Amino acid sequence: MLDALGNIFRIPELRQKIIFTLIMFAVFRMGTHIPVPGVDPSAIEQLFAQGTLFGLLDLFSGGAFSKFSVFAMSITPYINAAIIIQLLNVVVPTLEQWSKEGAEGQKKTTKVTRYLTVALAFFQAIGMSIGLKSAILNPNPVNILIIAITLTAGTVFLMWLGEQITANGVGNGISLIIFAGIVAALPKNIGTIYAYLKAGTISYFSVFAFAVIALAMIVFVIHVETGFRRVPVTYAKRVVGGRMGAGHSSHIPFKVNQAGVIPIIFASSVLMFPITVAQFIDIPWVKTVASYLEWGKPLQTTLYVLMIIFFTYFYTSVTVKIQDMADNLKKYGGFVPGLRPGQATADYLDYVLTRITLAGAFFLAFIAVLPNMVAGATHIQGVYFGGTALLIVVGVALQTMKQIESMVVMRNYEGFMK
Repeated sequence: MLDALGNIFRIPELRQKIIFTLIMFAVFRMGTHIPVPGVDPSAIEQLFAQGTLFGLLDLFSGGAFSKFSVFAMSITPYINAAIIIQLLNVVVPTLEQWSKEGAEGQKKTTKVTRYLTVALAFFQAIGMSIGLKSAILNPNPVNILIIAITLTAGTVFLMWLGEQITANGVGNGISLIIFAGIVAALPKNIGTIYAYLKAGTISYFSVFAFAVIALAMIVFVIHVETGFRRVPVTYAKRVVGGRMGAGHSSHIPFKVNQAGVIPIIFASSVLMFPITVAQFIDIPWVKTVASYLEWGKPLQTTLYVLMIIFFTYFYTSVTVKIQDMADNLKKYGGFVPGLRPGQATADYLDYVLTRITLAGAFFLAFIAVLPNMVAGATHIQGVYFGGTALLIVVGVALQTMKQIESMVVMRNYEGFMK
């Protein structure tokens, strides 16, 4: 195994990419410690001590939000912009046309996504600055505007940093920035568990149970994330350039978790909205609604699960074009054995996707409510484990390892993934 890992550093190009990625990680981590001017850090700490909402938001910024640094909003506005553009591909003809133009169309889509990111980041920064004005030393309009511009600039810089990692490093830069932020919270979580042990709040058995559950869930997530339903496809013999081409067999891979982490993000965003609003306004009925939707309450958990299942089907139907698959198979002489090309094939593929999406939806729902289950089973509070964080960490790690593996194998070295 060590020899196989050593193959990575025997390739100069790959070694340079890994070093570049690590340097960008260092820049990101340094930025999380640069505070926004004009903000009282002690007031921010008091707000975080009031509940878990801000703690969840802080997890994905790598601790930048709790410090209210220039990277406090993390890369979230870019992710939201990318999701919005992806969904608009269905209803906006121009975006749909760009998605079919290959690399040139991708450049146009990326440009629009960047502009939308700046707009979303600025409006989010304005809202964050107004909502947290109790922590601003001199909360006049000018200072609020300066803070909003600073936060927006931090998000734009992270967007640029992610694109640089994608172009010159290994893996997807945006995903790796989120990955680095989540992993950066690991030492803090270990310190929290140690403090609980030292204070006698929890037992060693609870820590052992937590470690076993964590390991089991990581293995489970890896197993599901790499799971596919392969639909067999046969291609008939074709005449190409006056020569008869041989037929061959292949398959269409349908992932068990086709929607990724997006349904959890959608569902949590919807349920977080009334809680977030209740943090900053004093309206009785809003406070009442927010109290029923607090994380871990029965109503919130039920709605959370139902929304995740709904958004899983919704996002899968938007991103997976079954009719296009069937048309392309028919166009290139492919067919599913036992089925006629065309509508019969489309109906069968839709049937397969619907069934496997149900398994993926229940998987996401289980992963999403996992933190509450772990906390209840081990009595370890304040250590966030599971849900979006677990999916992102495992998914990004697998994706990056596969990319490194392909680069190693291309140079005729033995890979390190068996």
